[in-house]
Amino acid sequence: MGFKISAKAFNEIIGGINNYRLFAPKVFEGKGTFSDTDIIRYGEVNSIEEIVFNEKSSFSFKEVLLPITQTLFYFTEDQWIEPKKEEKGALVVLRSCDLHALKRLDDIYLKNGFEDPYYKALRERTKFILIGCEKSFDNCFCVSMGTNKNEEYDMYLKLEDEQVYLDIKDEELKSLFKDVEKEEAAVTPDYVEENEVKINIPDNLDLSVMNSEMWKEYSSRCIACGRCNFVCPTCTCFTMQDIFYKDNPKNGERRRVWASCHVDGYTSMAGGHSFRQDKGQRMRFKVMHKVYDYKKRFGYHMCTGCGRCDDICPEYISFSNCVNKLEAAMKEVKSHE
Repeated sequence: MGFKISAKAFNEIIGGINNYRLFAPKVFEGKGTFSDTDIIRYGEVNSIEEIVFNEKSSFSFKEVLLPITQTLFYFTEDQWIEPKKEEKGALVVLRSCDLHALKRLDDIYLKNGFEDPYYKALRERTKFILIGCEKSFDNCFCVSMGTNKNEEYDMYLKLEDEQVYLDIKDEELKSLFKDVEKEEAAVTPDYVEENEVKINIPDNLDLSVMNSEMWKEYSSRCIACGRCNFVCPTCTCFTMQDIFYKDNPKNGERRRVWASCHVDGYTSMAGGHSFRQDKGQRMRFKVMHKVYDYKKRFGYHMCTGCGRCDDICPEYISFSNCVNKLEAAMKEVKSHE
């Protein structure tokens, strides 16, 4: 059993929280791709009315835990110092597919041979608020990926007719609402049961598919912009940059910055050598990592079926269509063996 309160009461509670900031998908007016268009992405909100419930955000929640640009430390000639930690934690509003993506981020940054201290510091001060999906959005295929449902939330949130419905599992969050006037209610998360887009990942998928001719299509179509990686909630690649200050070139800072396996220069090495120069090879690497390599290591697919990669691609390349070609590609390769 959960409970319901008024939207006004919810806003008053959120406004009175001193140790957390609330991040959610919100409308950024005039910040869209084209002139005078809006975009939905993550930002700090101060009221429930700012949260977008009925549309999919163009970008994922991951930039709360993985800032696009993150200063790791400042340095001088003979010493270095880490930046001051953000005192406030974060409450992040997200959907089921993104909550599943959180598990993938944890795998990469906490369970992949070492614990990343910068990610861990932000992760430990973050709680997650699930919002439901009453309908499937364009290009979503979360049902095929098994990520349309998730019970591992700290709080579930739904807004309906100026009433806020809550199911709270986290004890600290429960304490915030202990004195508010509320009414018991049956609160069940809204989950999508079917998507228009469906994908088929072959059970016998193996590395032979890497020799398929299908990847050549993407050599000509992909423009290596990396947008698909940047909107993806499970892409975690980054590069390092040392920034030297103009007024004192012996001082500076080291930054961790988002990177992409699709963009030029990502695999460049000393001497000018570069892996995967061909764009089709980069597409092959990404696809196989999402639906083959990662599962071999962790037991489930990296992709969560949010469909943002298909939404954002300026060349209308569909990741889901590419995955659906894998079975035929395997047969094509084996027929030539």
